[in-house]
Amino acid sequence: MHKILIVDDDTNLCTVLNDELNEIGFNSDYRNTADEAIDYLKVNSVDLILLDLKMPGKDGFFVLSSIKELGIYVKVIVLTAYADVQSAIDSAKLGANDFISKPYDLDELIITVRKVLQIEEHEN
Repeated sequence: MHKILIVDDDTNLCTVLNDELNEIGFNSDYRNTADEAIDYLKVNSVDLILLDLKMPGKDGFFVLSSIKELGIYVKVIVLTAYADVQSAIDSAKLGANDFISKPYDLDELIITVRKVLQIEEHEN
C-alpha cells in the first residue's frame, strides 16, 4: 500500500483529501505546515507528497529544498492555487514530479497520483 503525505495549510482540504485517498486504498496522512511536514519526513517514509506551494511562514519551496538537502527520495505532486509557469519550473527544478492547479478535479488528481506512483514502481 502506498503511503501519501498531504502538506497544505487548509485543514478542511487535507481532511477531505485524506479521507478520499484512504477510502480508495491509499495510506495517507497530512500536515499543515512546512516544519511539521519535514519533521514527519525525518521519521516516516512516504511514497508521494501532495504539496501546497503557498503556506504561511515556510512554503512548499522550502519543503522541496529540505527534502533535497536531507537526501529524502520521494515523489512530489505540487498543488497550488497560484499556478504560473515560473512556479512550475522552479518546483520541477527542486524535484517535483507534477504540478496541478487548484481548484482541481478529484478524479484527475487521483489519475495523476496513480500515474506518478506507477512511474515509481517501474523505476524500482
